[in-house]
Amino acid sequence: MKTELFISWRYLATKRKEKFISLISIISIFGVAIGVAALIVVIAVMTGFDRDLRDKIVGNYAHISVYRYPVMDNDTYRDITKKISSFPHVVAQSPYVQGQVLIKEENRFFAVGLKGIDPLQEERVTKIKQYIVKGDIRNLDKTGVIIGRELASYLGLGLDSELSFYSPLGKLHKLKIVGIFNSGMYDYDLHLIFTKIDTAQEILGLNNQITAIAVKLDNIYLADKIKGKLGSLLGINYVLNTWMEANQNFFAALKLEKITMFIILTLIVLVAAFNIASTLIVMVVEKTKDIGILKAMGMSASGIRRIFTYEGLIIGVLGTTLGTLGALILCGLLKKYQFIKLPADIYYIDRLPVAIQVWPDIFLIVFLAIVITLFSTIYPAAKAAALKPTEALRYE
Repeated sequence: MKTELFISWRYLATKRKEKFISLISIISIFGVAIGVAALIVVIAVMTGFDRDLRDKIVGNYAHISVYRYPVMDNDTYRDITKKISSFPHVVAQSPYVQGQVLIKEENRFFAVGLKGIDPLQEERVTKIKQYIVKGDIRNLDKTGVIIGRELASYLGLGLDSELSFYSPLGKLHKLKIVGIFNSGMYDYDLHLIFTKIDTAQEILGLNNQITAIAVKLDNIYLADKIKGKLGSLLGINYVLNTWMEANQNFFAALKLEKITMFIILTLIVLVAAFNIASTLIVMVVEKTKDIGILKAMGMSASGIRRIFTYEGLIIGVLGTTLGTLGALILCGLLKKYQFIKLPADIYYIDRLPVAIQVWPDIFLIVFLAIVITLFSTIYPAAKAAALKPTEALRYE
């Protein structure tokens, strides 16, 4: 095996008259490198999108939301919270009231979602406290309201400004802005406002009723499992919705895009594999005399096959290594300097996110590149092994 590997390396690194072979070998190496690098960078960006948006969604939504039809009164709410708080993996819960209102600013009207919360309990369930960029969630009183940064910019409002809006009952309400939040999600920051829960009950005409209970778990990925068990405990009058179900279309689209990009960019590696195959075919033709001599000296057909198989694998491994290193460097630069900006109103985020996953992303890409390279050596290696010494040396 050492002999075949040595000969393979000598053929690849030749410095004499076969410089053309060396050139196309280098082209093949860089073809594999470009394909692997493109795959790793694009998949890292797609994974970054998925992770970044998941973090933002989990920060804005409860892990599990518990609804009841008809809505809960105070006695029902207290009974339900006792059952939920004793359930495994539940670390916090918060009641809320939700509805739609119509903001009036001068001659403009703007529909937004109104969410009434208990500030002390809400900050234990979502990341609303961390998202406040002006003001404080603790300042949210009966006459106060917290709005998103995008909504504040759109309406030209700031802290202590007055926000006027109509309730579904047609009554005009005026509240003072005591906080401005920035969750990083454009649509969320533009279309949602927060008030105290009793204020929202009065605005929406709910008479001390609760729309839903937000539940936080110690592990977000247990949401589906806990939902089933908790739903059985609470009964058929309750509807439970997880953070994944609330955004399932969004995550399904991201997953489909990631798979599609993986398939498309794998074609670059396939093109590079054809380059490797053509390189080896040319090399077999150029080394016909050498093959004849090696066979005349007693090397078996399998030994000749291994020489050209190793040749292709060396090209593939060098290209894959260069591509992986180049991709990791580029991903590191993108992550550190964030020199590619995105329109937040389209992509929900204002920068290009990058997340490198050694398993399974990079491992699968590297494995796939090596496998494709190996397949590209089958035909040239078989042709070389099939040459007979007498035919190889006939015209020498």
